[in-house]
Amino acid sequence: MSETGRMTGPREAMARKNSNPRGRRAELPRAPLREEPAGARMIEERGARTIRMEFSTLAEKYVRADAPLESRLRAASGAVPLEPVELASVLFALMHDADASVRTRAARELTRLPDGICKTVLESPTHPAVLAHLARICADEEEHLFRLVANPATDDSTVAYIASLPHLRLVETIARNQERMLRCDDIAEALGRNPLTGRATIERLLGLLDPGDLASPPPSEEPLNETRDSQSAEQAIAALLGQEAAHLAGILASEQTGAPAEDPRPDGNLPAALQKMTVIQKIKLARLGGREARALLVRDRNKVVASAVILSPKISESEVAAIAQSRNVAEEVLRRICANREWLQSYAVKQALATNPKTPQVSAIKFLSHLHERDLRSIARSRDVSAAISAQARRVLQRKGQF
Repeated sequence: MSETGRMTGPREAMARKNSNPRGRRAELPRAPLREEPAGARMIEERGARTIRMEFSTLAEKYVRADAPLESRLRAASGAVPLEPVELASVLFALMHDADASVRTRAARELTRLPDGICKTVLESPTHPAVLAHLARICADEEEHLFRLVANPATDDSTVAYIASLPHLRLVETIARNQERMLRCDDIAEALGRNPLTGRATIERLLGLLDPGDLASPPPSEEPLNETRDSQSAEQAIAALLGQEAAHLAGILASEQTGAPAEDPRPDGNLPAALQKMTVIQKIKLARLGGREARALLVRDRNKVVASAVILSPKISESEVAAIAQSRNVAEEVLRRICANREWLQSYAVKQALATNPKTPQVSAIKFLSHLHERDLRSIARSRDVSAAISAQARRVLQRKGQF
């Protein structure tokens, strides 16, 4: 149908189809620019929530349950004179129609929206549920995703989904939005688990999510009081844990070595208590907590949380050596240790990094030249390291005339 409302002939239809290089449906007719009284429809998502959507009088006649099947099928094909936002909303509503053919046609049509219409929908105050659906359709189209991230109408949960996708520029852009991240923990969770989240982005996230603890404490004229500091940390950790798990604060604040005593209470399990915490709470705990807290959090699947442990001012050299030896930590944590000159003064840290399969190979090879002959011989014979590392250990021994 043309903009004037008449039906196009076969030649005109073919010409419009061939002019679309991406194979998408041609631009839809535009509705008259006038405001209509709105009607509402409740949409039931299968196994999920109920969505309330507002429609103009013109659009409502296509989405009503008692609308003729022919009208619903025509709307599901996009052959109706509606503005882009309302067209997308109608198609989304018809995806939940009682008739399977209407649902299938509407879902297919939403995936074929022309770029011009799609751009308008993604930049407008479209219903959040429609934007969430389009985010999944446009998962490979970075420019469209940028429009969604910049749209205030986009739900935080949709931004969290986009933060999990393999788009580096989007990861960096989302990481700058402090307001959204503080409002929705899932965004920081998604960024922390995204393989493309690099060190600079992690630093920015730590600064945004926990700015107070990044700064060095102001100088004090009072003498250091470890007991008072420990009590303050315990109180702060208790506040993070909440009333139900506050009794674990003493264990998590302790700097003593060794395994903590078993807590007889049902909620005394430390990993379970940490699992209930948000990313921001875990980051704060990494800064405030003691050895036990750091040992648990450094193995967290979220790179931002694990990095906060390594950046803790309380962490000791022996802890760093143990972390460098662990195969249950993220590669980003090992990269941070490799980049810290102070920690690399420790022989134990260099030895641990050289033998850890997760250490970047270039760094591991570099550390081999600093190891003692006995340790090099052990690595050369070891089956727990890669073939490249054991071969390099043999070459280092040969250069030293010890192989």
